[in-house]
Amino acid sequence: MAMIFYVEDDTNIRDLVVYALKRSGFEAMGFSDARSFFIQCEKKSPDLVLLDIMLPEESGMSILKKIRAGETVLDRNIPVIMITARNSEYDKVLGLDSGADDYISKPFGMEEFVSRVKALLRRAGNENKDENTEYHFGDMYLNTKTHTLKIRGENVSLTLKEFSLLTFLVENPGIVFDRTHLLERVWGYEYAGESRTVDMHIKTLRHKLSEKNPDLGSRIETVHGIGYRFNPEKL
Repeated sequence: MAMIFYVEDDTNIRDLVVYALKRSGFEAMGFSDARSFFIQCEKKSPDLVLLDIMLPEESGMSILKKIRAGETVLDRNIPVIMITARNSEYDKVLGLDSGADDYISKPFGMEEFVSRVKALLRRAGNENKDENTEYHFGDMYLNTKTHTLKIRGENVSLTLKEFSLLTFLVENPGIVFDRTHLLERVWGYEYAGESRTVDMHIKTLRHKLSEKNPDLGSRIETVHGIGYRFNPEKL
């Protein structure tokens, strides 16, 4: 049974989410601030973390950055979902670029929320069970077992969803996938209202690839009116 930690200073929202998660078969604990969250992490590690951005003393974004930087006792690749009232594209991109695997804006429906939690946990579990598979495209090296991406010999840090998205596209070179298909295969759910999630992950993924090699970002091509594909012929 997966353990989920939720950091949210609004008592009503926190209690409602924790209750919904427990009703769905998860173990769940809520925390009002970063300090209480980190104290509990010393005692028990969760399988997934839910973070609100606006928190007293230390923001959810700060907590996320510490986790991804390996400054906590948690696995730096642990799945993290940002849950916040901020819903602008800038805030979403900032959260995803900082290492969040998904981003849910308040208010949200509990059924869809639980579905996305299950999808992320399922995807994380499947990745941990994958056989060692390596891909070489030009100066890009991808290893799905060790969750490693190297470009020109340098490690590139990706979030769980960015890595999953890149892996899926690389495993299917030249094939065009629409947003709905990518949501189903990478995120594990179908929800038309969140198709922008795919666009934002593509944007941050291209940026990270281009930082190491200016030409690599363009290998993830936009096929207008359809979706995206990985073009290995350009490498």
